[in-house]
Amino acid sequence: MSATQSNNLPLWVQDRDIVIAASSDAEWRYQKPPDYSRSKENLERESTRSHLEGTLEAIVQNLVRTFEMEVSFKTNPQQWLSVVNDRFRVSTNGGTEYTAADVSAQGTYNLFMADSEHYKASEENFESSAKLFHTTFPQGFPWEVLEVYSGPPSVTFKWRHWGHFHGAYKDYAPTGETVEIIGMSIAKVTDDLQIVSLEHYFDNALFLEKLTAGAKDSSSRNQESACPFSSWFKKIKKS
Repeated sequence: MSATQSNNLPLWVQDRDIVIAASSDAEWRYQKPPDYSRSKENLERESTRSHLEGTLEAIVQNLVRTFEMEVSFKTNPQQWLSVVNDRFRVSTNGGTEYTAADVSAQGTYNLFMADSEHYKASEENFESSAKLFHTTFPQGFPWEVLEVYSGPPSVTFKWRHWGHFHGAYKDYAPTGETVEIIGMSIAKVTDDLQIVSLEHYFDNALFLEKLTAGAKDSSSRNQESACPFSSWFKKIKKS
């Protein structure tokens, strides 16, 4: 695997598909490389920015998308090209700092959102959290850079994450709304643009409020009704 391509940019800040194609030796979470073809279609239709190749905005966007891909699909953090593995740390809203191994084991949703009224990170694992949000946003959950305010070694940028709420979130019915998160991040990078640290800042409470705005599914309100022995248990309690 070559660390650079013909345009002399490091591999990890090039298009995500180029990184995937070059990662032939990767240990993939689902035994095969991810397919971002649907995501690319969504980005072409719905992105609000179109960054020219080679610009700082495009480079930052590619780097973060590569990081997201590696976290989600490469099970061995030592194979992540986008970060300096032994130094990497990531935090959200000034909270706990996590290592690459932490993120790989628990997933970004769990570490970035923690425990709250509408999401219990402590009760989820990597697979369950990924399934939950993939179900909630069946058409995908794209991400783009809006603006870059400062360049390396401390890159400050504004971003947008969005998805169409067409699947149930836990027991809340989908509203069909386009749910959008606007956030800021600071990435400390090396001279060759690998990430040393990431600090994310966004309102995850507002995000969850939008996912719990729909009506609750009546079939999940009373779980006892699904149990054929529930009435028998009630009689035992009364006696």
